[in-house]
Amino acid sequence: MRNCLNWWGKQDGPSHIAERLFEYPQIGPLTTDAAKDALVTPAKKLGVYYEEAALNEILSKTQCYPYFLQEWGKHSWQNAEQSPISLTDVKAATEFAILELDTSFFRVRFDRLTPSEKKYMRAMAELGSRPHRSGDIAHILTKEVQAVAPIRSQLIKKGMIYSPEHGDNSFTVPLFDGYMKRVIPSLENM
Repeated sequence: MRNCLNWWGKQDGPSHIAERLFEYPQIGPLTTDAAKDALVTPAKKLGVYYEEAALNEILSKTQCYPYFLQEWGKHSWQNAEQSPISLTDVKAATEFAILELDTSFFRVRFDRLTPSEKKYMRAMAELGSRPHRSGDIAHILTKEVQAVAPIRSQLIKKGMIYSPEHGDNSFTVPLFDGYMKRVIPSLENM
């Protein structure tokens, strides 16, 4: 294998290249200012503006998650008949944004899950969007923590959940708890 130059201009061997292939930067929500800017700046270039209440609604619904900002921005834009984009426009666009996320973004992730992983994720959703203790999830599933630990481990490997602190579990993307409740309305049906 041919050596490559690293960013300092020095020779970099294959082992250094391989190490960099597995560095995963954490991508989370934007800051409030950055999220507003992501919506306002492109619209302003086209002479379109947002009411402050409309922006705040989008930030609240999307939790400043970049891809969700795009969806709400797109559907709000399409729904608005004139500038400025209003709170009414954003509220009407919410149904379309969620439907689009459900049929694409969330569905792709859901389809990768085994039945036991779906059940674990649905139990997490039952508890809400914040991080939850493994024991609380196991309790909802009426199982011991050790019995569901392999499922938790697989979900972490698949990038569906992560552990913000030891023993805690959180969805890797916002709003997934709501999707799980929509796609599986009741744990009893599983």
